[in-house]
Amino acid sequence: MQRGPFVPLFDHNALIVAIARSADREAFARLFDHFAPRVKGLLMKAGTSAELAEEVAQETLLAVWRKAAMFDPAKASAGTWIATIARNLRIDIARRETRSRLSQVYEILDEDGPEQPDAAVSGAERDVRIRAAMTELSPDQYRVVELAFLEGLSHQDVARRLAIPLGTVKSRLRLAMSHLRGKLEDLR
Repeated sequence: MQRGPFVPLFDHNALIVAIARSADREAFARLFDHFAPRVKGLLMKAGTSAELAEEVAQETLLAVWRKAAMFDPAKASAGTWIATIARNLRIDIARRETRSRLSQVYEILDEDGPEQPDAAVSGAERDVRIRAAMTELSPDQYRVVELAFLEGLSHQDVARRLAIPLGTVKSRLRLAMSHLRGKLEDLR
């Protein structure tokens, strides 16, 4: 283990600087012990699952290790800088999850058969089209589709969440899927 110059225990800015200057593992361990539980707690408070919050907290601290040389204490405190890294990582993960879920919606819409290579549209363009088509749904239909396909809830869970009958959930989904198929027909 490489030891750098003495760094006060609670001077988080100095700990990051020590990591940047000499890859000080002890400084990193102190930062990790202090900030990893806090980042996880903040993410969980914002609605992130415990497992994902743990993963993001670890990725955040690894990013601190890799990007320590980019830290400028004149611009932000260590806590602010680390919180910004965590927020950006969480946003990146949410974007990836949304893209993946939109692909799942497209697969459901394409029940009639496999996609023809010559009719294929790029994934990004397809996602934009699906999003646009979804905005044309009624608020009730949109919410049911969002819960069933984007959040992955069962029809019964959607009914419980919205406090509506199961038949209403199925009816709204059927109407929404019919609308989306009509709007996205050319993507097949």
